Amino acid sequence: MRRFCIAMLLALAATAAAGQARIKDIASIAGARHNQLIGYGLVVGLEGTGDGNSAAFTPQSLSNMLQKFDVNIPASAIKIKNVAAVVVTADLPAFVKNGSQIDVTVSSIGDAKSLQGGTLLQTPLKGGPMNRTYAIAQGPISIGGFNFSAGGSSTQKNHVAVGRIPKGALVEEEVPTSITDGKTLSISLAEPDFTTAARVAEAINQAEPKAHAIPVDALSVQVSIPETEKDNVIGFVSRIERLPVTPDTTAKIVVNERTGSIVIGGDVRVSPCAIASGGIQIKVENTPVVAVPAPFTDNGKPVVVPFKSVSVKESGAKLAAVPSTTSLEQLVKALNALGVSPRDLISILQLMRAGGYIMAEIEIQ
Repeated sequence: MRRFCIAMLLALAATAAAGQARIKDIASIAGARHNQLIGYGLVVGLEGTGDGNSAAFTPQSLSNMLQKFDVNIPASAIKIKNVAAVVVTADLPAFVKNGSQIDVTVSSIGDAKSLQGGTLLQTPLKGGPMNRTYAIAQGPISIGGFNFSAGGSSTQKNHVAVGRIPKGALVEEEVPTSITDGKTLSISLAEPDFTTAARVAEAINQAEPKAHAIPVDALSVQVSIPETEKDNVIGFVSRIERLPVTPDTTAKIVVNERTGSIVIGGDVRVSPCAIASGGIQIKVENTPVVAVPAPFTDNGKPVVVPFKSVSVKESGAKLAAVPSTTSLEQLVKALNALGVSPRDLISILQLMRAGGYIMAEIEIQ
């Protein structure tokens, strides 16, 4: 099963590298960007799972809120467990209008045990260099799990200190968005690459002869808007986004040491080399032995003493040759022939990269 999983990851990586993608899947139109919003608020209605006395900012925040309703209570006199202080975050998409609704994420910042059953009070969401309010969030929180406790025992599913409110914020102010100056528009690649930028420009020039696309650098492509399309910029952008392009990728190996997962790209090539994998197992056993006292001794009694034995076993290392014309399939077969585990494979790949036998970037996560 282990060999099959590694082979499947490699095969999928090779297939993805050779496939085509739409321009909209690998790039975006400059100017049509998202904006991040953040706010500080209170969640009420918790069943004794809110912030304790150690979170001093929660009583102070509640006291400030009550003062707006002409209820004057000092923060030192407030001792409640059904209120939690939270940070509210949201992603404001481009082109949203006043009155649009967006999702928000609510995260506890105190020592609240759970936000289950809570309701977020009206919270301004701010962003940008001027720290302006762009949306207002409020509503019941969904944590996607639960936690219950009774009689000294408890059970919990998922992380209950963070929740979401779908469509929980109303946009109060639009963010000015412009994708063109009337003459040109810019396409920004998600992954900078000179070859991909050149292919995007070539695809646009072939599909739209009246447009003139120029790769400015590894990240952006500038497109001139034809005179016949200046009144139909959205339709022109839509046609460009649907054009197929084969993106070029750097030969890369992605390794996750925590899980032992490895993904090898289809462009990875290696130089001639030989790979061996083997290990040494050391086993220490502690066997109790009964020691009989010598004859003619006074009050001699048998005693139990430990007897330690140490054994060393070296597993037979296998040697696999890797030719210079190694394809992805050949590399998989050579590594599987060694019978190595994913964690051993990580070490082998790092050694091959250090010795200059593998032409790829190794990214460790």
